[in-house]
Amino acid sequence: MFVPEFSVLLQFAVATFIIAITPGPDMTLFVGRALSEGRAAGLACMVGAMTGIVIHTCMVALGLSALIVASPQAFLALKIAGAGYLVWLAWQAIRNGSAFSPETRAGKSRSLYRNWATGLGINLLNPKIILFFMTFLPQFVSVSDPHASGKLFFLGLLFIPLSLPLTIPMVLAADGFAGFLKKSPRVTRLIDYLFAGVFSAFAIKILTAQAR
Repeated sequence: MFVPEFSVLLQFAVATFIIAITPGPDMTLFVGRALSEGRAAGLACMVGAMTGIVIHTCMVALGLSALIVASPQAFLALKIAGAGYLVWLAWQAIRNGSAFSPETRAGKSRSLYRNWATGLGINLLNPKIILFFMTFLPQFVSVSDPHASGKLFFLGLLFIPLSLPLTIPMVLAADGFAGFLKKSPRVTRLIDYLFAGVFSAFAIKILTAQAR
């Protein structure tokens, strides 16, 4: 039986809620793209990140995440790649500027595929997510359980529908807020630097992540 007991599911749901409301680079990306390019772009980034969750779940269930964390060289390479990707996103936020102007939104919007790929990339290149899934999911599955791998996979996928009711409203609210920002060029420029600063801060946190 791959479905855990109800008490385990309830505990998992509460933990997922707490994690979902905790800000991270994923949510920063969703909101930023929704503000600059509309709700479709924000939702596409969100779907990309959720695709990454599926991949992380498979890696944990198959034991691949443990191998990455156990290898100092692989973990260091992942940290550098993830931090570099966030720094690049920060630079893009500053370089593009006035991201909420009608002209920019109409002429330079990324395709849904590119937004999906960005969401996927920011998720897969975050070593903290690998560490999180390695330490979080196993807490709800007994090592001696013969169906441990199946239950890990089930819980990892359950993380997605449990977190969507929190992330989707944030993206939709950001798109509605964009109309106000278009009328305030100075505020929009400040938002550009704010997102750049947040991405840079997360890059530093990734570089200081320790494999435990």
